[in-house]
Amino acid sequence: EELSLSAHSPTDLSELLKEGTKESHDRAENTQFVKDFLKGRIKKELFKLATVALYFTYSALEEEMDRNKDSPVFAPLYFPLELHRREALAKDLKYFYGEDWEEKVKCSEATQQYVDRIHHVGQHEPELLVAHAYTRYMGDLSGGQVLKKVAQRALKLPSTEEGIQFYTFDSISNAQQFKQLYRARMNALDLDKNTKERIVEEANRAFRFNMQVFDELDRMGRSLPEAAQDGGFPVHDGKGDLRKCPYYADKLGKAGSSCPYHAATALAKQPLVQVVLAACVALAAGAAAWYLM
Repeated sequence: EELSLSAHSPTDLSELLKEGTKESHDRAENTQFVKDFLKGRIKKELFKLATVALYFTYSALEEEMDRNKDSPVFAPLYFPLELHRREALAKDLKYFYGEDWEEKVKCSEATQQYVDRIHHVGQHEPELLVAHAYTRYMGDLSGGQVLKKVAQRALKLPSTEEGIQFYTFDSISNAQQFKQLYRARMNALDLDKNTKERIVEEANRAFRFNMQVFDELDRMGRSLPEAAQDGGFPVHDGKGDLRKCPYYADKLGKAGSSCPYHAATALAKQPLVQVVLAACVALAAGAAAWYLM
């Protein structure tokens, strides 16, 4: 009976986090901002604002990680070379805003609340810092790679990856292996049951902060003039044939009614749809990647 009970009650921190944040992760994926982004429907100005929010978030997170790099509750998860994003985000902002980008960007209200919480945790409850690192970096190494491709196509960004350095991890040759290493390090942390529960709670809080930033970006996007939507053709306009994609049929509850074989054959002959289908496969893989990491 003990074996049976333990099978249903994981004690590894990585498993507790995966199970304990599944609902939050699903809710975050279903915010309007993320759904529009995944369809390639994002204004360039809004993408720039999202990059600004990320810059302030990671600046706070990495400042606190540096502060706690020798703390036993976080030190094993300190991977500045492999993971840190602040420098990459600074390059993206320089690309989008120019040399004087620091004078042009400011931290939004929702992002500031997120930043304040990260600083509080880093300075007063460092054992919870792993929750914020896990929520951001593991997502970046999974679904973030899908967003990179979508942004590159939808905004017609250079193939040399300017503007999307944030999504590029030059020091990680195999993301899957690195995530396994990170999980193993998390599970080896000397934490009691109560602390693990608090970490899961904090991870859910981190997801809520992310969702608040997404909602704020969505509001900002609605106020931007249509002229700002200069990203070229979207990966898809959210209508019509993309319903045939199983990923979107599942997510949006819009199952296609025509014969899948004939529909797929006809669609595959259209160049734009070939991009869409490739995006479908990538999106489905990216969505699954988080839970298979």
